[in-house]
Amino acid sequence: MGPLLQVEDLSVAYGNVEAVRDVSLTAARGRIVTVIGPNGAGKTTLLAALMGVLPSRGGIRHDGVDVARLAIEERVARGIVLVPEKRELFATMSVDDHLALGAFARRRERGIDALRAEVYRRFPRLLERRRQLAGTLSGGERQMLALGRGLMARPALLMLDEPSLGLAPRVVRDIFTIIAALRDTGVTILLVEQNARAALAIADYGYVLETGRVVLEGDSATLAADARVAATYLGRGHGAMTAG
Repeated sequence: MGPLLQVEDLSVAYGNVEAVRDVSLTAARGRIVTVIGPNGAGKTTLLAALMGVLPSRGGIRHDGVDVARLAIEERVARGIVLVPEKRELFATMSVDDHLALGAFARRRERGIDALRAEVYRRFPRLLERRRQLAGTLSGGERQMLALGRGLMARPALLMLDEPSLGLAPRVVRDIFTIIAALRDTGVTILLVEQNARAALAIADYGYVLETGRVVLEGDSATLAADARVAATYLGRGHGAMTAG
C-alpha cells in the first residue's frame, strides 16, 4: 500500500511570482511529516494548494486518487482537513458549536456524539469550557479548539499550519504532545512549522522549504543532526541553508 499523500512537481503562482515551485513530497500512512522553513518560504501556500484553496499545477494524490481538481468540500469528504494558521474561529460561537461545525460534512453519519466525546476526552480543558465563547479563550485553548474542530471531520490526512504560533513555550509543549498522540490513532499529519526544533522532535520525516523549493529532506533525526539545519533553524553553529 502506497503513501496516503503523494505530491508531484506542485507549483503555485501569485500572478507572475511562483510562491511554490516543483515541490514533491510524500506522507506515509499514520506518520507525522513536517515541512519547516523561514517566513515566506511558501509553507502556508503549499497547504492552501493541497486543500484546494489556491489553484496549482502538478499532481496531488490522496489514497491513490488524483484530487488536484477536486473542490474543497470534496477533499474534506475524502478526509483531507486543514487547521489554518490563524485558527479561523468565530468569536461569538461556543466551543460546543465549533465542534458541531467541524462535523458538518459528517452530519449524516453515525457516531458524531461519540466523536465529540472523544475530542473532549483528548482536550479536557475544552470540556470545562464547552459553553464558553471562543473569543474568551486563551491562545492555547483556541489552538486546542481549532484542532478539536478539525478532528470532528474524521480526517485521514490532518494538515496543521503553524500550530505553535503565538503560544507560550509551555503551551507549545502541550500542543505538540497532543499532536504526537494523534499519530497513534492512525491519522496522517502534515505539519508546517517555523519552530523546527519542536516539529522535528515529533515528526517521522521532514522537508526543508526555502523560497518555494524543497532544499533538503530526510528522516527527522537525520535532519536535526544536519549541520545546515542546526545552524539555520536550531540555533546551533553558524551558516545558512543552500540547495544541494
